[in-house]
Amino acid sequence: MHSFLVNLGYVLLALNFILYAVKFPKNDPAYKIFTVYILVMIGVQLSAKICMLMHASNLFLSHLYFIGQFIMLSFFYLKLVKDQFQKKAIKIGFVLVLLTLAIQYGIKPELFLKFNLYEIFITSFLLIIYATFHFYNMLEERRTFYFINMGILLYLFGSTILFLVGNLTVKFSKDFNMVTWLLNAILYVIYQLFILYEWKVSFYKNKKEEFIN
Repeated sequence: MHSFLVNLGYVLLALNFILYAVKFPKNDPAYKIFTVYILVMIGVQLSAKICMLMHASNLFLSHLYFIGQFIMLSFFYLKLVKDQFQKKAIKIGFVLVLLTLAIQYGIKPELFLKFNLYEIFITSFLLIIYATFHFYNMLEERRTFYFINMGILLYLFGSTILFLVGNLTVKFSKDFNMVTWLLNAILYVIYQLFILYEWKVSFYKNKKEEFIN
């Protein structure tokens, strides 16, 4: 079941990139940044899969995943928000997170070979705040990237809790620990479905209208 969900997540991720890449040249900077974000995630996932097939540790790639996700989605939300306080908060958070992580890895380079709970928490927590900014702004503005934002909020909130709890359950049975990874795989599939649905309602519809006109 877990393998099926993981592979389904990979398929949906690849499908989303293809669909979003088709209209890449004709869309705004936020759209383009999100499309590049999907491509970065594909690169990390493929690298992890290759390492697994070669029976090599791919744990170090988790840092590329969380930091890469944080960088790309920070730029994404920086393009979406209009409020100057929110923009300043995103810029300050961006600098502080990367600075503290650089210091942490400089002091303890061995963290590259294990899950970094601080990295997981701080990058996800700030992105959840940025997503909340965007939801608040959409109360008075046009709904842009509504379903993507909902997917990001749901996935990051759920996966962060699962990663933090999962780190505490490694001492339990293998079956119990697998529940964490199964739930995370389910969340990831749901996240990709939100991204796919956003394309359908926001961009596929526009494409059909352009064709009719």
